[in-house]
Amino acid sequence: ATSRPLYLILDDNFYYQSMRYEVYQLARKYSLSFCQLFLECPLECCLQRNRLRSHPLPDQTIYLMARKIEMPDLKKNAWERNSLVLKSFDCTSEDNEQIISLLATALENPVKQNEENTEQKEADRATCAASTVHQADQTCRRIISQTMKDAKDKNVLPGEMKSLSEELNKLKAEFLEDLRQGNNLKNQICIQSQYFDPATSVISSFQHKATNVVNKYI
Repeated sequence: ATSRPLYLILDDNFYYQSMRYEVYQLARKYSLSFCQLFLECPLECCLQRNRLRSHPLPDQTIYLMARKIEMPDLKKNAWERNSLVLKSFDCTSEDNEQIISLLATALENPVKQNEENTEQKEADRATCAASTVHQADQTCRRIISQTMKDAKDKNVLPGEMKSLSEELNKLKAEFLEDLRQGNNLKNQICIQSQYFDPATSVISSFQHKATNVVNKYI
């Protein structure tokens, strides 16, 4: 059993390339193989599948993900060369063969520790930016959760609770997009990481805006 290949499957959206690059860096650090399987699905199909779930997400979340997700770019990113894009709504036996071929190719070509590429510095910077956005996203989620709890405790009507949730999530999406698109901020993240938390001002502002939103319902 110890001689058989060991596969670690990371099943997630990884919607920013920088998120996937973090995994690639781990593979390079330990001289492991790395490959990506990207399931491409039309937006309408995603919405239909989501509505059939026992606990569906808001449609707005699906729309937002569809707008933000970054497909593998084999021409621009050398580290994404072991990638396969499949149509997730129409799987065939040929797809299985392609997946097996992808895994075999990756196993035969582990990432070398000293392997470098021209995009590395930019990808590292993008990784820092994505980490900051992720941090802000998690904090904003906690703020929304607490805000919704406070609104429920103050007897906000169910219909208004739904509107409040939609308004807060829309506000969160806008704030995270502003943080992600802040080019000057991105360039300073890695340099100032020991002294400056670039998400702090965004989170503080979001907290203030969220309070103003919930006040309309109380």
